Amino acid sequence: MKIEEQIKNKINEAIDILNKFGMPAAQQNERTAYCLLSMLNMTPEKDWIHAESPLIGITPMMAFAREYYKKEYAPNTRETFRRFSTHQLVQAGIAVYNPDQPDRAVNSPNAVYQISPAALQVVQAYKTDSFDTLLSDFKARQSTLTDQYAHEREKSLVPVKIKENHIIQLSPGKHSQLIQNIIEQMAPRFLPNSILIYVGDTEKKWGYYDQELAGNLLFNVQKHGKMPDVILYVEDKQWLVLVEAVTSHGPVDSKRYIELEKLFENVTAGKVYISAFPDKKTFIHYAQDIAWETEAWISDNPSHMIHFNGDRFIGPYR
Repeated sequence: MKIEEQIKNKINEAIDILNKFGMPAAQQNERTAYCLLSMLNMTPEKDWIHAESPLIGITPMMAFAREYYKKEYAPNTRETFRRFSTHQLVQAGIAVYNPDQPDRAVNSPNAVYQISPAALQVVQAYKTDSFDTLLSDFKARQSTLTDQYAHEREKSLVPVKIKENHIIQLSPGKHSQLIQNIIEQMAPRFLPNSILIYVGDTEKKWGYYDQELAGNLLFNVQKHGKMPDVILYVEDKQWLVLVEAVTSHGPVDSKRYIELEKLFENVTAGKVYISAFPDKKTFIHYAQDIAWETEAWISDNPSHMIHFNGDRFIGPYR
């Protein structure tokens, strides 16, 4: 059989498997088929009984499609793979997200997927007499499997205490861990009695948002990604404190300072800008970029604040 015919047959069979698993019509396509085939290391000439279960990221999935199925995808297609193929495979219990490290950050470039053990067993039986029985058993347990994987993910969430008896859960990763330390360690030390207004989250639009207080201070959280990671208000001093958690993105540099000034131009409270770092190594990497008239705080040295504002302790500039 010619390789072109093998490729065509394997793609059609993969789409048929997706259909039999009950995937929505929007995922019964070549793109999702390539995701499935790559998670099985299923090259065109292989029989389904020899399907495997490697760990694989989205970029390697696209490379797999190019190398073995002669299908080229542009680099900017990566997000389409994630949002409209792998996400649904995970929801269906067919794939598992980061099984090697469930607490890996949502936006990590090292994120990987793997065929679930139960789904692998079904796929390996494709075109055999036991396929229908195994598929029925999988579907009967599907919600249980999905709940199980979701529970593993939930155990990795980062709890953040907002106020007494109020805890939110942020998506796992170093960024959320740093946000937790900002709220639970930095704020009580340097901003006592401050009120939390906003917390960003890498997975959701926001982790916490006090819309009423924000409105009273004449601003509104609208554009996710534009906002600082943490916003606090010190009522007795009338300070609005804007904190950037520096893990993958930079500190409050001159450009970011101007952006934040514009975003909060209607706020009459004095504005304080803080760049928070997980450790000294990260701080040193970004130190030369930090804007004057701002502050820097290092999580593994929580009792110290570094002042880039010359003539005063922490506070706004007028």
